[in-house]
Amino acid sequence: MSAAKHHPQGLTVLYEDRDIIVIEKPCGLLTIGTGRDKTRTVHSILNDYVRKGDPRSRNRVYIVHRLDRETSGILILAKSEANKIHLQEHWQETDKHYVTVVHGTLALKSGTISSYLAENSAMRVYSTTDQGRGKLSHTEYVVMKENRGLSLLAIHLLTGRKHQIRVHLSEGGNAVVGDSKYGTDRYARAHLALHARSLTFTHPVSGRRMAIETGIPDYFTRLVGSISPNESTDKSRELIWGLLPPT
Repeated sequence: MSAAKHHPQGLTVLYEDRDIIVIEKPCGLLTIGTGRDKTRTVHSILNDYVRKGDPRSRNRVYIVHRLDRETSGILILAKSEANKIHLQEHWQETDKHYVTVVHGTLALKSGTISSYLAENSAMRVYSTTDQGRGKLSHTEYVVMKENRGLSLLAIHLLTGRKHQIRVHLSEGGNAVVGDSKYGTDRYARAHLALHARSLTFTHPVSGRRMAIETGIPDYFTRLVGSISPNESTDKSRELIWGLLPPT
């Protein structure tokens, strides 16, 4: 069969070898389904892909981490359980950068948002002063551009809690565009403007440090206009292009 027939439909493969596969997930697609959810997911699409149309194949992929259905961007999947476990055990060493468009402008054009995050029975994440209930979370940001009452931010995710970026920005009065869970606005029916733009990680077999990145989604530039490195400060250029080292 042709190679095109085995292309993972709806996904962009950014890197692949015998041990891992790195893809760009579009918004609206689940990373992995539940027992009751039979829709197509990143997991099911890539399992079909690595089996190359052979239902008897024992090839499969293993989820290392997840992105919310509404979030687009980079995902790493392993081709063996051992590689999955290795990547997860070393996940704190992974450097994660996002871009997002939020409502309004931020008084501080760069900074770090820190709080203890907890989740209630309605599965809504919130900040709490109760250190026993929440997990300490840090989100570093730099404003890249302000236009049309919106701001484009580069995000360095220093911790990886559920809905962390969305909650930290919403609680500061700058909800992510399109976020119907943590913000209500005229963009609520549009795509969520949150994209996992770059990951730097250690390969589970070779030990090589790898950096994978994508461009800024077209949807973001339709919201705030085009962005170039010349429009930003040195620090924001480094952060948005995924060059700022871990702190």
